[in-house]
Amino acid sequence: QVQLVESGGGLVQAGGSLRLSCAASLLSSFYMYTVAWFRQAPGKEREFVAAVRWSGGSTNYADSVKGRFIISRDNAKNTVYLQMDSLKSEDTAVYYCAADRFLSSNYERARGYNYWGQGTQVTVSS
Repeated sequence: QVQLVESGGGLVQAGGSLRLSCAASLLSSFYMYTVAWFRQAPGKEREFVAAVRWSGGSTNYADSVKGRFIISRDNAKNTVYLQMDSLKSEDTAVYYCAADRFLSSNYERARGYNYWGQGTQVTVSS
């Protein structure tokens, strides 16, 4: 069974940076999986943040994080990263990574991903 484990969350001041990691286990062909980050703030729906495609590694971002967040992957380590800079209070949420094999469209749709991590809390103080 595929397991995704997020790490790197924490408390940071506005304008600061954090790097989240999503480590995938039991994925012998990690390069075949599109991996995304979603987030959910209290009282709000889960929303798409960023995705890195399985083929070619192209990336997609929500408008709210463009220019501030960068998603990347290291297939040799079965890990995807989310570098978050210029953090704002509205970035406060639980961040989840999600993965699905050969996903090639509609990256922002949560229901397109079969595998999810348990989440990591990011809190940005103003």
